[in-house]
Amino acid sequence: MNPSGDVAVQQRDLVIISTVLMLLIIVPVMILTVFFAWRYRQSNTDAPYDPDWDHSTQLELLIWAAPLLIVICLGAVTWMATHLLDPYRALGPSPGEAVSEATKPLEVEVVALDWKWLFIYPEYGVATVNEMAAPVDRPIEFRLTSSSVMNSFYVPALAGQIYTMPGMQTKLSAVINHPGVYQGFSANYSGAGFSGMRFAFRGLPTADFDKWVADVKAQGSALDRNIYLQLEQPSENDPVRRYATVDPELFGAVLNRCVEPNKMCISEMSTIDAKGGLGLAGIYNVRPLENNNYTRRGSVFGPEISFVAGICSTSEAVKASVDAPLMTPRDTLPITGAGLPRPFSAPFFGFQRRLSNS
Repeated sequence: MNPSGDVAVQQRDLVIISTVLMLLIIVPVMILTVFFAWRYRQSNTDAPYDPDWDHSTQLELLIWAAPLLIVICLGAVTWMATHLLDPYRALGPSPGEAVSEATKPLEVEVVALDWKWLFIYPEYGVATVNEMAAPVDRPIEFRLTSSSVMNSFYVPALAGQIYTMPGMQTKLSAVINHPGVYQGFSANYSGAGFSGMRFAFRGLPTADFDKWVADVKAQGSALDRNIYLQLEQPSENDPVRRYATVDPELFGAVLNRCVEPNKMCISEMSTIDAKGGLGLAGIYNVRPLENNNYTRRGSVFGPEISFVAGICSTSEAVKASVDAPLMTPRDTLPITGAGLPRPFSAPFFGFQRRLSNS
């Protein structure tokens, strides 16, 4: 209830406003329940007794009008907050903060691994595991995905949780307004190492953030696709790791499920499917179930890894034969096959006749 990010503050205010609006009904009902129980107890002979009473227009209006107004208010507040706090909605400077509207948002690419978090900073060309930093009062634009199963990215002091799923990208816009170290974790159970899937989120002044980036570049190692494939292996309670350089196409490869060498990406397969598909080529690129992802990685038709890496170019002669107009069938009324004539029956009394369609 004491967040340090503007989005989380607005979410807290929404919770408080909704709670107060509901208490406007709950508190009077609880008080009246106790009052009526005491007022009309059996031992109170002074209370009026009217066994024939069954209706009061005034009470009906009060009983139904008050909750109706509360529901209308809750609906209006929730509808506005749902659009204003849309995680895909870009953030401007926080109210009351002296930040230029021209401030460039910090881009952070997030990959949920088993069971750790990978953060990539494409603007600076660095990456970290289980540690993230961001400058104070600078909008942050997250792009999130997962390597295997669904997880939920959540820093309570920063913003609401957002789910990450393999082969899909989600976004989250947020900002941190107060320096400090805050806890981040996965809010969706994802396996044995879930409880240790936590990271430190550091809100730093701009100068300290620049120094943090410089330290990562000075102390870290390189993160390429081969190192990522090792990092992707399930592990629990991982320490903080820093990478001074990152393959600029790594996040896109993770998102498109083609980090392995010579493997076709989802985006390429989608383009092929949009043009009619390639049949078994797409099946060869489907991997086994995710829970068996690391023992038989890439194996579909056997123990050996097999991927379709690309499509051979078609020669001009083949293209010409494919594009040529088809021959008109000899007998098309009705067609009983792929443009073939109707079959003849076996000889019967020395005659042959065409089979009927019945």
